[in-house]
Amino acid sequence: MTTPAEAYETTPATPAEAHVTTPAAPAHAYGRAPSPTEPLPQQLLITLAQHRMATTSQLLQLLRPHASRQTISAPLNTLRRKSLVDYTVLPNSRCTRAWYLTPEGARLTRDHPALRHRPPYPITSATAASLKTPHTLTVVRTHLAFLTDARNRGHEHSPLDWTPEVAHPLGEKENVIADAVMHYTATRGPQRRKLRAFIEVDRTTMSSERLAAKLIDYARLWAHQPQPAPRHRPRPRAATGPGWLRWYPLFPRVLFILTAADRHRLEHRIADLQAMAAQHPLVATMARQVPLGAAVLDDLEEHSPTANVWTPLTGGEPRPWTEL
Repeated sequence: MTTPAEAYETTPATPAEAHVTTPAAPAHAYGRAPSPTEPLPQQLLITLAQHRMATTSQLLQLLRPHASRQTISAPLNTLRRKSLVDYTVLPNSRCTRAWYLTPEGARLTRDHPALRHRPPYPITSATAASLKTPHTLTVVRTHLAFLTDARNRGHEHSPLDWTPEVAHPLGEKENVIADAVMHYTATRGPQRRKLRAFIEVDRTTMSSERLAAKLIDYARLWAHQPQPAPRHRPRPRAATGPGWLRWYPLFPRVLFILTAADRHRLEHRIADLQAMAAQHPLVATMARQVPLGAAVLDDLEEHSPTANVWTPLTGGEPRPWTEL
């Protein structure tokens, strides 16, 4: 069921719908899959620059889901010999490699059109990589659930339509940093519905109260109106509107994906998110206009993100993320 606000999402994309990756970044679009004319090694570098880190298997699913493992591992090893990528071996695994860009690889990719204005996050050692590995790979795992479903349904969503670690300013040097921003176009015949989502991946490493408090951050971003820069002579200040309009025509829905705990504990955390959406005045106001939902990562992988696996944070029966 399409809400009135989402009727806008059937219109063609505009520059205002682009990702933001740093507080000062201008709007621009990343909604383009790597061209078949781009060599696979270049696609690997761009994908690692975008996602920060990925295992060999994840890179295969992102770029060549129907090819053999050797299709990906051979160019990765070539890139490593050129000191453009490196890997760390995951603990308690059968020598599973998590790949990342070296500083030289980050320098080489920073001017690519799809990555322009994204600050490089080179990892300078295997120790540094190991600190980022669990969360980063879980975010990639989450993306693969959406990407696989989009491919199966013929929807428009590419490996570059998912931008991790996106910062939005709140003023006073504060930022709201989403684990990822997703751009997604659901298609049904000639109809195209453009959707955006802030993604929060919860590995149960923080308290349930701290997780729920993230809704307050998003509500503050939703309500935040930047103040014009002060002038030498006082002038009336015209309302500029919410700051997020700089990047999005509609405020993206907020999706929480939970994992790394038993079902009972994850359900309690979802209930705490629902309580925050009901009890906090600003969050409750936002929730009347912005779709909010939570789901378990295992359910996304087993049933797909467009199955009835999402709990609306405002209450109601489980439904697809597109129908929150």
